[in-house]
Amino acid sequence: MAAEWSVLLLTCQPGGCVSAFQQELEARRLRGGLGPRPPPLLLAVEDPWARLGSGGATLNALLVAAEHLSARAGCTVVSSDVLREARILILHMGRDFSFDDCGRAFTCLPVEEPGAPAEAVVCNLDSLLATMTHRLCVGSPPGVWICSTDMLLTVPSAPGIDWDGFQGVRVIAVPGSQAYARNHGVYLADEQGLVRNIIYKGTEAQIQQCAGPDGTVPLVCGVVFFSSDAAEQLLATHVIPPLDACTYMGLDSGAPPIQLSLFFDIVLCMAGGMTEEEFVKGGGDTSVRSARSVLWTALRAFPLSMACIPGASYDYMTTSASDHIRSLTLLPGSASHLHFCKTAHSHVDQPCLLEDGSSVTNCLLEGAVRLAAGSVMQHCHLQGPLEIGPGCLLSGLSASSSPALQGCPLRDVVLQGHHIRLRDLSCRVFTLTGRLDDWQRPAEEATYLNMPWAEFFHRTGVREGDLWDAEMPRSSRCLLNARLFPVLHACEALGLEDVLWLLAPVAVAGEWLARWRAAWRMSWEELLPCLDKAAELGARRALFFLQGQRKVRRVLLGRQDCSLLPLARSAVHEGYHEAVLSTLDEVASTAGDAGIAARALACIAEVLGCMARGEGGLRSGPAANREWALAFGRLESGDVAGGVRELAAERQKWMSRPALLVRAARHYEGAEQILVRQAVMSSCQFVTVAQAELPPLGCWVQVACPARLDLSGGWSDTPPITYEHGGAVVDVAVLVDGCRPIGARVRRIGEPELRLVSLGGMPQGEAAVELVCRELEHLRDYCQPHAPGALLKAAFICTQVVQFPSQKPLQAQLMESFGGGFEVHTWSKLPHGSGLGTSSILAGAVMASLYRAAGKAASTESLIHAVLHLEQRLTTGSGRGEQPIRRVGGLAVAEDPHPCRRWLAGPGRGARARHQNREVEGSAAAQGGGGEDPGAQWFYPDPQRSLAAGVHGQDAPGPQPAPGCGEELVRQAALRRAKCRCAGNLPLIGKCLDRYWQQKKCMAPGCEPLAVGRMMDALRPYVHGQCLAGAGGGGFLYVLTKAPRQKEALHQILAKTQGLGNFSIHSIEVDTGGFSVEVVGCDPKDGSHPREDVAV
Repeated sequence: MAAEWSVLLLTCQPGGCVSAFQQELEARRLRGGLGPRPPPLLLAVEDPWARLGSGGATLNALLVAAEHLSARAGCTVVSSDVLREARILILHMGRDFSFDDCGRAFTCLPVEEPGAPAEAVVCNLDSLLATMTHRLCVGSPPGVWICSTDMLLTVPSAPGIDWDGFQGVRVIAVPGSQAYARNHGVYLADEQGLVRNIIYKGTEAQIQQCAGPDGTVPLVCGVVFFSSDAAEQLLATHVIPPLDACTYMGLDSGAPPIQLSLFFDIVLCMAGGMTEEEFVKGGGDTSVRSARSVLWTALRAFPLSMACIPGASYDYMTTSASDHIRSLTLLPGSASHLHFCKTAHSHVDQPCLLEDGSSVTNCLLEGAVRLAAGSVMQHCHLQGPLEIGPGCLLSGLSASSSPALQGCPLRDVVLQGHHIRLRDLSCRVFTLTGRLDDWQRPAEEATYLNMPWAEFFHRTGVREGDLWDAEMPRSSRCLLNARLFPVLHACEALGLEDVLWLLAPVAVAGEWLARWRAAWRMSWEELLPCLDKAAELGARRALFFLQGQRKVRRVLLGRQDCSLLPLARSAVHEGYHEAVLSTLDEVASTAGDAGIAARALACIAEVLGCMARGEGGLRSGPAANREWALAFGRLESGDVAGGVRELAAERQKWMSRPALLVRAARHYEGAEQILVRQAVMSSCQFVTVAQAELPPLGCWVQVACPARLDLSGGWSDTPPITYEHGGAVVDVAVLVDGCRPIGARVRRIGEPELRLVSLGGMPQGEAAVELVCRELEHLRDYCQPHAPGALLKAAFICTQVVQFPSQKPLQAQLMESFGGGFEVHTWSKLPHGSGLGTSSILAGAVMASLYRAAGKAASTESLIHAVLHLEQRLTTGSGRGEQPIRRVGGLAVAEDPHPCRRWLAGPGRGARARHQNREVEGSAAAQGGGGEDPGAQWFYPDPQRSLAAGVHGQDAPGPQPAPGCGEELVRQAALRRAKCRCAGNLPLIGKCLDRYWQQKKCMAPGCEPLAVGRMMDALRPYVHGQCLAGAGGGGFLYVLTKAPRQKEALHQILAKTQGLGNFSIHSIEVDTGGFSVEVVGCDPKDGSHPREDVAV
């Protein structure tokens, strides 16, 4: 569950950065960071005054929210009625932060979220949004939540807050130690959880009074909830002086500024232990006391309760560098939804040089960059060799800073690069401080660069007069207002070395002192208002996608099993898609490996699909537009680099609107399939064929095959999925209604021609399609799956019975090698699109019979690879899961446990199944079940597309395949293989089937037709498990019944079920014999029960 917000507001200080923060909120909406149903209103709200305080910012934000909701409701004035059912979240950015130019809210955390729909750095703001939306606020009534962003907050997944009968205002507390509470706020509450007082930096006795039985105290963590009634009353005060000065309306009306605290000026008035006199007199100046009087009147009647969350933790982000470094290098508590990692969203050439206990986030580190334990690096692009010692924080450094750092030992320092705007002038400024320095402690008792100021002056030659004006009292002089940091120089460009010299001994410092004195310098206090937050956020974004491009190369060239779709989505949302496309073009054209190039092209298709933003039509579709023919031709000829260049040139013509983008994506998938086909077709190198006795003229070689049911691992056997994730498919060979339903027979004939006959459901049936090929030209359409006789034509070519293309005519080839031609008959009792492996199994039957009729012998392994080769020549790209079934029967496992290591895998492994004295029954629905298996349509069905690109789903509306489905299919296939071998455990097998069906629906959303769902619901009480065969979407539904011989009973159940239409039920049983090959006379009998088996 998740809270669904009506409005989400982010308050910020005035200074021209509100548009940048609005852009950040919108980016989170686009990339899915605000939940499945993002708020209709996302608002970055600028405080009217520079020092408004959290209370004033809350009132102003509440007014802005109510105004926008009123406008949406059609009101002409602000109406408090709009708050009745609204769910509002207000996030306060608060004061500036010494260690992040964009504030505590946008301080990046060393976190990666593999399951996120779009890849992005995780800020404290994102962590708090997730905590509030998915944990803390779930189940709360309508109202207003207010949350500070100046802390790291961890909350259990089930906080256990009771909202039954709630009224008034509720504060959220977390348990903490009494020692920690001495520098923070705590709640004093009674046994009923009603707050009596709020104590800030209290005495030991006051804090002890707040302690619970376990000795912990409820810490103020910056989160409070106002019910709708309380929020309405608070909103009503915005028109009453002096509270009107807290809002932008007061600013526009000329009201004098006022500063209010959320907790000590608004919330405190509802504390049960406060009296009106005590509360009002506790205010500072006259205006604050007047404001407190108004708030007491408006809010005093509301009860103030406290919810202290067991297992939660709170860490205020102080101005201590030691605390900040520690918070980024220590793992969060067990209740956290975050998982800190050493390297987050970074490319590091030599990760072995990063010591445990260090942290690198959103960085690009080239060459040998060594980072010691206890040090943090963020938003840096550095080039080695560099060595960073312990206790350091480096942020915002570009590659141009690397030379200055080389040979400069760093230890216990904070080194930051800042984007500064001085009116119309933008520049970069670097600041350098010590880890132990205190910004505000008087200089006489403080340190700079971890040494007393006097020692610093002695080492560098810097004088007090260089840093502070003579008229400034000595007690007011501190690091915060010391003019240490060069900004501009009249003659020279400034860089990182202009602050690094401050670390140098006096002999070296003398060379830089004059240059430093000649520069215009500013203090940190003076720099703060000049920080260009928009430029800083933009630089971070640019660096993120720069390291993202390195990630693309690393994943593709290293054949890593890693999804690139989240990065593609982010690139599209943030406007960096051209950079990503360029990188993918480069990888595809220079990889020198068909598999890598194919995956890169599939990734380009995904980027184009993301650019369409769910519009432009279905992703599956034709890919043979003549405009792309030149590029396809180059790929077919083996000129991958030339083909990629032509594809990129053509792509530029298809970028103007969603419909063209989708069509371009289809053609990139078509191009990718060319490379996949070429790579998989190399399977012919594993085919070894020996000579055998040529059967007599006119004698039939007949093969009868069982059907197959896939029990687990479907899709994982399909190129190129199996090459990215490995493959493991569990199949079982079955007889349908007591016979082997698929077969083929071949004989030599005297005429030098090829007779291709497709029979009805049985070998003795009438011919449905009959072709005669007398010229090579008649075989030219062998690679078009829907062309008449395409499979049989491809079989003649792949077995090399016929050489195509060739200068020698077909009739001459046949007479010279075989003394005549061939006649081939094929049949299947199964409907088209049954999901029982018909087309692939039929290909195996044809290949086996044709080899034997041509006087050739092929091993099981060779036949498997030969059929794989045939299917790629035919451009159907089927999987290998059913191939072992053709030969071994029973239960079979086709497995390639080594993803990404090779382009072609070895043969499947067969295993016999135990016989069960139980009927296994299935049903095929004629309505909604007779469609094509999606695996044979167009170039790429969705699950294949997803995993070929190294992704987990499409950028389209509707259900998305869950991350990790590919890996789960392979893993579960292995588990089910073991489970299925457990003798007699049919309930366990049934559970496996149910789980497998859920996985299929995850891989291919929408594959369960409505009629099939009704059928499954009706049968569920009578079966151990059930699943649609094949890819789903139609075909046979197979069920494992709880009792034997249930065909008639199931028929009666389904006949009474509404909305099924026509259906039929067929009995199936395990076939342990595999397919049969026999040489028979000119008048063969039913091949479903062969007379003898003859080895191929």
